[in-house]
Amino acid sequence: MDALSGAGPRRARGRPGARSSGVRAPAAPWARFSAWLECVCVVTFDLELGQALELVYPSDFRLTDKEKSSICYLSFPDSHSGCLGDTQFSFRIRQCGGQRSPWHDDRHYDTGAPVSLQREPAHYFGYVYFRQVKDSSVKRGYFQKSLVLVSRLPFVRLFQALLSLIAPEYFDKLAPCLEAVCNEIDQWPAPMPGQTLNLPVMGVILQVRIPSRVDKPESSAPKQCGHENLLPAPVVLSSVHELDLFSCLHPLKFCCDYRPYFTIHDSEFREFTTRTQAPPNVVLGVTNPFFIKMLQHWPHILRVGEPRMSGDLPKQVKLKKPSRLKTLDTKPGLYTAYTAHLHRDKALLKRLLKQGLQKKRPSDMQTALLRRHLLELTQSFIIPLEHYMTSLMPLQKSIMPWKTPPQIRPFRQDDFLCSLEHAGPQLTCILKGDWLGLYRRFFKSPHFDGWYRQRHKEMVQKLEALHLEAICEANIEAWMKDKSEVEIVDLVLKLREKLVWAQGHQLPVKEATLQRAQLYIETIIGSLPKDLQAVLCPP
Repeated sequence: MDALSGAGPRRARGRPGARSSGVRAPAAPWARFSAWLECVCVVTFDLELGQALELVYPSDFRLTDKEKSSICYLSFPDSHSGCLGDTQFSFRIRQCGGQRSPWHDDRHYDTGAPVSLQREPAHYFGYVYFRQVKDSSVKRGYFQKSLVLVSRLPFVRLFQALLSLIAPEYFDKLAPCLEAVCNEIDQWPAPMPGQTLNLPVMGVILQVRIPSRVDKPESSAPKQCGHENLLPAPVVLSSVHELDLFSCLHPLKFCCDYRPYFTIHDSEFREFTTRTQAPPNVVLGVTNPFFIKMLQHWPHILRVGEPRMSGDLPKQVKLKKPSRLKTLDTKPGLYTAYTAHLHRDKALLKRLLKQGLQKKRPSDMQTALLRRHLLELTQSFIIPLEHYMTSLMPLQKSIMPWKTPPQIRPFRQDDFLCSLEHAGPQLTCILKGDWLGLYRRFFKSPHFDGWYRQRHKEMVQKLEALHLEAICEANIEAWMKDKSEVEIVDLVLKLREKLVWAQGHQLPVKEATLQRAQLYIETIIGSLPKDLQAVLCPP
């Protein structure tokens, strides 16, 4: 597959047959199922229609025609690839028809989950298990069918493991098997960050732990526990979302659009391939060689060849210029118009290639080495940014209970770059190179904007939490002595607003603080005349 890089609906309550996508009748018993999956699709090959949607389950889940078309085309490999046997892959499509209210409550999951694992609000993930085998009973001579799990969760590892269990059984027993599996999933506990969950399906228990945003970064997957009393013994997945990092590398969240699998039939094909404007900020995974010629002007093209035999070392590991990408049979490699800012880590390459591949080191050990390297490199890059962001936070002593909290100071790129001389990544990383140039390029990318918005949001929440705590620690009776009724009523309204906001956004505030704030409100209202009490606390 080649990767090319340029510069959802929420379920709503509605009547069956409603035209909007993702609508289910209020009485549908699929709330727990919906916490994991939107629906399950079966795509088959029809001699007259081509790829066709054979089945959607639950049957009352609604997809728009555009979504159906995208799922059909993306659920089969490109015809030239000639995949025989079973093939697994995934895709990501844009949701059509506007965002809607969720059938299940996403807030608790999204609040506790890392940003990169939160639900996609405007895209669907499709996890595909495709089977193509010779079958003389079929007019075309081949059995061709895909089972597709459609979800808003980026749990690649979990859903691939789930498909490997249910797809072979489904291809043998068809609909009754699929209905039974969906009913089992509808009994699963909701995905909860930081908890180890046991997920029974088809006589097997999948045990997974969903990462939490408060987890400490580790170079290896967290250990599983709690399966001593389970029969049968569970299949323990070390991760719900990460694949083998040594074979498939995506260590950082991509803050733009990306499509793990993309074809010429995709509804966004014209939008992404136009030459009338600069290449879009998107990563496309393709298998059709047509794209190499079509998108020669894109700044980055990664061409992946056939899997190498164990111990077979590449002749060279270096970047190549896009100008060398001229023919459809171009050699595998990374073709990029950019120059690397940092020097490569030759010691790591030697450990992975010569000491690893030649000595046939197990893949999980290779993954651990690569994960540790990427973790340390990422931390060296991010820690100076985190330190600078922390310096923009107002001091706690400047937060007064009866005044609007001070604002977070703006991020000034020049000030940050000046700070790197004494507190830069060179303190924790041995790699040499143009770190300043790397940060400047990062500032111009959507990834900096995504990181900054998330950190700023967290800091605003922390500031609001500190302000609420300051109010609750103050002497409210002393403050009320010389205040007018208008000022007191205004305080009640603001305190109520803060409580609602704190609970709705799950601010980092202790429960005792929330209870004390509620007690303050009741105390204040009790000191007011009866007519104002009636207005503030209507029966």
